[in-house]
Amino acid sequence: MPQTSPVTYAILTICCLMYVLSLVITLKFSGGEGLGGGMMNLGGIGTQISVRLGASLPLAYDMEQPWRLITAIFLHGGLLHIGFNMWVLMDIGPMVEEMYGSARYFFLFVVTGAAGYLVSSFLGHLSVGASGSLLGLVGVLLAATTGRQSMAAQALRSALIRWLVYIGVLGLLMRGTDNAAHVGGLAAGYLLGRVMADRMPVDMSERRRADLLGWIAGLAVAASYVFMVLNYLQNT
Repeated sequence: MPQTSPVTYAILTICCLMYVLSLVITLKFSGGEGLGGGMMNLGGIGTQISVRLGASLPLAYDMEQPWRLITAIFLHGGLLHIGFNMWVLMDIGPMVEEMYGSARYFFLFVVTGAAGYLVSSFLGHLSVGASGSLLGLVGVLLAATTGRQSMAAQALRSALIRWLVYIGVLGLLMRGTDNAAHVGGLAAGYLLGRVMADRMPVDMSERRRADLLGWIAGLAVAASYVFMVLNYLQNT
């Protein structure tokens, strides 16, 4: 991975690999479903394929299989879906990673995404995508810029608010957008941003705590994928 923003590139890689895997399985079992359907559905992933690979489901199912709250972050429903999300990731991810450090950044990404899907599943949605985590990063940056009077902080905050307006409008206009996951991720990110120092660790004690958060997130992702594979094989 590149020396700058390694976690952002790792997330990008995982999302792209999972999308390619989802598309290949969809094409294999659904006779080319992912090749048609117009621009909005181009590269579409079969619903049952997404479910088997770890989509977030209504709350009763997610409580039995909580790993879905994490695996769903790295899945996407179509080419346009993953394209837009990865564009946003590469736009704001490196900024947050540089500000908080790679370990805490990964923790923030995973936790806000899972929080978004917890809200989504509570409302009975079936959903995939990294947008809850991305809105979580926006929430973190909003919290970091709150009360800051510098021109740079105010400009960033204004840009973030414009992003939220655009996303909110698109969420109302575009069918299938999981606004609940967006709101949940945004709220979780803002709360975490208020309690977490918006800077790199300054001493060994802070470094250890940051690394611990990163390891917790990494192990949670790894364990979630182990459970996903086991579940997939059991239902083959």
